[in-house]
Amino acid sequence: MKNDASTELLQKDLDHLIHPLHSDKAHASAKIWASGHGATLVDANGESFIDGLSGLWNNTAGNGRVELIEAATRQMHEIAFASGYAGSSNPRAIELAARLAEICYPSINHFYFTSGGGESTDSNIKMVRYYWKLKGKPGKTKVISRQWGYHGVTLAAMSATGISSYWPMFEPRVPGFIHIPSPYPYRYKAENGESPGIAAANELEKAILAEGADSIAMFLAEPVQGAGGVIVPHDDYFPRIREICDQYEVLLVADEVITGFGRTGKMFGLEHWGIEPDLIQYAKAITSGYFPLGGIGVNDEIADVMAASGAPWMHAYTYSAHPVGCAVALAMLDIVEKEDFPAQAASKGARLINGLQDALGDHAHVGEVRGLGLMAAVEIVKDKETGEEFDASESVGARILAAGTDRGLFSRTRGDVYVIAPPIVTTESEIDKIVEIMHDSVVAVLG
Repeated sequence: MKNDASTELLQKDLDHLIHPLHSDKAHASAKIWASGHGATLVDANGESFIDGLSGLWNNTAGNGRVELIEAATRQMHEIAFASGYAGSSNPRAIELAARLAEICYPSINHFYFTSGGGESTDSNIKMVRYYWKLKGKPGKTKVISRQWGYHGVTLAAMSATGISSYWPMFEPRVPGFIHIPSPYPYRYKAENGESPGIAAANELEKAILAEGADSIAMFLAEPVQGAGGVIVPHDDYFPRIREICDQYEVLLVADEVITGFGRTGKMFGLEHWGIEPDLIQYAKAITSGYFPLGGIGVNDEIADVMAASGAPWMHAYTYSAHPVGCAVALAMLDIVEKEDFPAQAASKGARLINGLQDALGDHAHVGEVRGLGLMAAVEIVKDKETGEEFDASESVGARILAAGTDRGLFSRTRGDVYVIAPPIVTTESEIDKIVEIMHDSVVAVLG
């Protein structure tokens, strides 16, 4: 039972706030987060929880990082805001763009800043359309993405997002968006003995041929699909994707909003498979959630074509290159590099995934434990042998989520897939506690 302070706050919340994914029913027992430190969240009742999803995949450095707080404070004293429109700039934005060029894929050296991931998706769609017009191929406007991909929920980003529950309230979607099957090792079935990774990649070629290569502008993909259920592709998937994009003149856009800045055990996700995208988009961990900041990065060829046009790029956000956001991002990149977040994510992720596998791998209703770096998922199924899912009416995932919350772990599910991506600063003992809570929660609900 919530105490009086929490009850009063929640009532005011229900009276006045509209939330992302708003639902009065879902919000009736909401947590009111009052404080936090490291990987721990503390609610208005004073109860502590492990932050099992780093806020929303973004708070990789945890709460209470003095370096980030001081960077924002110093910058606000110096200059709190300045326009980033052409004709204006600021030192922190310049420093951040140069810093990103040092750590990003070698061919990507030019960056545009946004306020978050959805804006970054829209920015890449517009950048790619402009590029193809400059190349004399104005018909190349269509975007191919994947089922279970999440790219944000602005109207264009929602149309790229491949999670269909985001669509019905807002149809019709923007035309020109095509979805191909996810390279979902647990679910995707190849035929005729073909490698599942190659077969899943070839779904892109099929879509390009069906639509006509002269109409396809870009293929948008997360290196590891996050909100869709932590879907890690086979090792031969992305190298084949790169070949297909090159063959048909389709730009490969890596959505690194979740996977960027160390989460997967590499600085950026596609490094696992030794390929480079043509463009990237990023957000979340670049400031560890301490300031809303995102952006895109484009390769040198695209930047050169854009510069040679001599025309202004008619795309703009008031808060692009915000000096405070850029200052926080620079301080965050210091943390990522000095504390070696990629290596931490690799080692702690192995501890988490191996622990979950040992604790739950043999459970009759755990279809798969999977992950890469410090992002993992436990997929719950009705039948382990066939992969048959529980009926949605049974709310199995929601019940396990609630059982975990009762035991001190706060995270999210995609249906009956429980996703886990705690802050990279999470301690090993906290990792072990996550495993323990997950085991106990699954057993409590499913025996």
